[in-house]
Amino acid sequence: MTTRREFVKKSALGAAGVTFGAKSYARILGANDRVRVGIVGYSDRFRGSLYPSFMSLAKEMNFEFTALSDLWSRRREDADKFFKSKGMTIRLARNNEELYSGNDTDAVIVSTADFQHALHCAEAVNAGRDAYVEKPFAESMADARVARAAVEKTGKIVQIGSQRRSAPNYIAANEYIKSGKFGKIVMVEMTWNVNQPGRWRRPNVVPLLKEADTDWKRYQMNRPTASFDPRKYLEFRLFWPYSSGIPGQWMAHQIDTVHWFTGLAHPRSVAANGGIYLWKDGRSNFDTMTAVMDYGDPNNLSEGFQVVYSSRFTNSAGGTKEYYYSNGGMLNLDTNKITPDGGLQAREAKAMNMQPNLLEPFDLPGMRIETAADTGGDPMTTAHMRNWMECVRSRQKPHADVVAGYNHSIACIMCTAALRTGEKASFDEKNQEVLAGGKVFQY
Repeated sequence: MTTRREFVKKSALGAAGVTFGAKSYARILGANDRVRVGIVGYSDRFRGSLYPSFMSLAKEMNFEFTALSDLWSRRREDADKFFKSKGMTIRLARNNEELYSGNDTDAVIVSTADFQHALHCAEAVNAGRDAYVEKPFAESMADARVARAAVEKTGKIVQIGSQRRSAPNYIAANEYIKSGKFGKIVMVEMTWNVNQPGRWRRPNVVPLLKEADTDWKRYQMNRPTASFDPRKYLEFRLFWPYSSGIPGQWMAHQIDTVHWFTGLAHPRSVAANGGIYLWKDGRSNFDTMTAVMDYGDPNNLSEGFQVVYSSRFTNSAGGTKEYYYSNGGMLNLDTNKITPDGGLQAREAKAMNMQPNLLEPFDLPGMRIETAADTGGDPMTTAHMRNWMECVRSRQKPHADVVAGYNHSIACIMCTAALRTGEKASFDEKNQEVLAGGKVFQY
């Protein structure tokens, strides 16, 4: 059922000229046809990771870039210069309506602002294009529902940028846990710590953005109307509701592995708090947070486990960690080792007439990806890009499909709801809504 909020959002999209009817463009690809790819958002993420990963595979997989959409004229100009310096010419579009009006793309890569991903995904598939969509998939449940419904209705191939799902060490960890050898998960600890006052800041670029050179109304999409603010355009990860910050940027990657390894769609509940404790630069998203998430069968509260997630910008000790614990030991995705650390020792077992429970040490595979060209793409993203390209041709389900993105969005939105309201968050399965203190959470 479409809620009033979703109806308003769909209407807003239509008013902006970015919805597409049943006659949307779609080209039937032959096995030898070159796949033409458009770029939605000439972002730092695209330039630094997605472009090199794509280009390292383009010749082998017979893919090419043909068009680019960006609201800011300066980024279009920069993109034009960049591609020409690489010996390529691509069509430039001022917005996605212009992008999709041309019949020169079969698929797109979406790397826009966090809050735009889901709706830009819906635009793409409704226009008949497959899509690689950066995470977080969605920052609101209304957007997540719209995008998931569009993908499932159109049957388009969509890969969410949860690249851990294409990494050999994570694939091996998933297989090991599902084999039963690890035992029941009793606890998960995750961290993502940096000491970076400039993380997500663009102080040298913000002064360059002028309202006349972009389309601020289109940029805001369905968010509450606000006065032009170049920081919320270029430093969006620091400002709610343009981004949830830590949950959408970092937790989205890590919590997705919990869903993947266990088959659970989302937490049963989330309690969280945090604050802007050090970097008081006008941001509204926290520089430090901790969440405790309860996972398990919603119909069997006597079974389950906790996930403790913590992240800070203010001290990098601990770095990025993902530790899974069972009664027999731990799986460490920092060292890629399974060990008996913390398992049930003989002395404690004997005292209770039990047998010791200690895992056999086991090394997960490292991350090595061979590509046809060395263009600087990181191995995990390159592996994920390859999987998407293969699925665009085979029409098989990619590693991180729309359901994976939908589910990590639930977890992140639950975390955001708990952080921003101070109430414990839960999930209403019937209405597919995140609740905080029993009330539907909305931005």
